[in-house]
Amino acid sequence: MSRSPNPDCRVVRPGVAFAGKQGLDYFEGIAAETVGSTGICMHLVTMPPGARARAHLHEAHETAIYVLSGEAHTWFGEQLQEQVIVKAGDMLYIPAGVPHLPANLSDAPCTAVIARTDPNGRESVVLLPELDELVPA
Repeated sequence: MSRSPNPDCRVVRPGVAFAGKQGLDYFEGIAAETVGSTGICMHLVTMPPGARARAHLHEAHETAIYVLSGEAHTWFGEQLQEQVIVKAGDMLYIPAGVPHLPANLSDAPCTAVIARTDPNGRESVVLLPELDELVPA
């Protein structure tokens, strides 16, 4: 879908998946590339049982997550020393620049809506491989 030169309301039906740098597959949603957004992107992600992302941060962009189904563990902090479990109906806020690593440790898929203040669908992610080993697989 190309970027429209004229702003207009647009419907996006998630159907095309893409591999994120973090190691998870995202379903294309609202982004600069799909609707011409300039300050936000929103995607759908489903983490299968046992899936985990790579440790990463979003340097200059905030993230908001709404869990639709399942649950996920998220480690965060400079050394991933903090942990939170988010379940269906929970929302999680991750400030810009905070290292984090989500994982699905359950037997069921976890599906969530993810919104970021970066309008680009394949947003700028900084991978932190030195932190990956701090969270047990």
